[in-house]
Amino acid sequence: MELIRAIAARQSGVVTVNQCRAAGVSESRVRTLCRDKRWLRLNEGVYFVDADLFGDPPRAAIVRAVLLSAGPHAIAVLGTAAELLGIAGTPSSSIVHVSLPGSHARPRRTADSSVRLHQFVLPADQLTVVDGVSVTTPARTVADLVLRSSRLVAVAVVDSSLNRRLLVEDDLPLVRGLMTGRRGATRATAWLTEADARAESPLETRVRLRAADGGLPPDELQYRVRTAHGRIVAIADLAWLRPDARVIGEADGVDAHDNPTALFRDRRRQNDIIAAGYDPIRFTWEDTLDPGYIPNAIRQALRRARWTSRSP
Repeated sequence: MELIRAIAARQSGVVTVNQCRAAGVSESRVRTLCRDKRWLRLNEGVYFVDADLFGDPPRAAIVRAVLLSAGPHAIAVLGTAAELLGIAGTPSSSIVHVSLPGSHARPRRTADSSVRLHQFVLPADQLTVVDGVSVTTPARTVADLVLRSSRLVAVAVVDSSLNRRLLVEDDLPLVRGLMTGRRGATRATAWLTEADARAESPLETRVRLRAADGGLPPDELQYRVRTAHGRIVAIADLAWLRPDARVIGEADGVDAHDNPTALFRDRRRQNDIIAAGYDPIRFTWEDTLDPGYIPNAIRQALRRARWTSRSP
């Protein structure tokens, strides 16, 4: 069983029945392990090893099980490719997107996750490998997702690929070329021009776009907030800088205040920002759902900052 565990360790904790057979583990032994709840069947001929020790299989195991079950021609595409590549911005989903060419395409479903089959035409130069799994390249993945997404999601995907250095600015013409001639290409191509590699999260992207749509694009991203003596007290997500008003925008994710230590650190940071002469304003994901909320909040913050600066 040590050989099986070594194989599973390279495959996100899963093995195939063929790998078991080659390692001398019979199918009856596999059935016994599953009956005893030590292993978990994830898909046709694919099992999660040592489920009694690790509990529910992680997402990586579920994705790997789908791809192994689909066979050697299976390629992770769309949101699943983004997930494996580390590109953020797509909505959370349990769906596993797999491309299978021609006659290899056939419906399959895992016990815990839906499978969406595609029949993309994918030349070799549009494929790469991540941890032994065939996936579309970052450029092809971004092109596919941008064509299928809303503007806020699409720009967040491009921002993430640039910020994580999976793509560079010079790769955007390649992405544009991969979209040319496909449905939605004209609209999606315009979104590429809105990308900014400095955005460190999809929420930052959404705040930036909502502000720009309201006529108040930020003057700076990842702005270094300094005291009068030049000491950096914070690096702010966004900044609106006027001669008589300086407003700092922060995109607060769900884990921004997930423990007391983080909360106290965050409060001190905000105090330092105020002491340095800036007015902080914070935004959450829910704030981006209303197109008018963020630009209105920024206007109010700028007016308040001007009034404060003029007060005796």
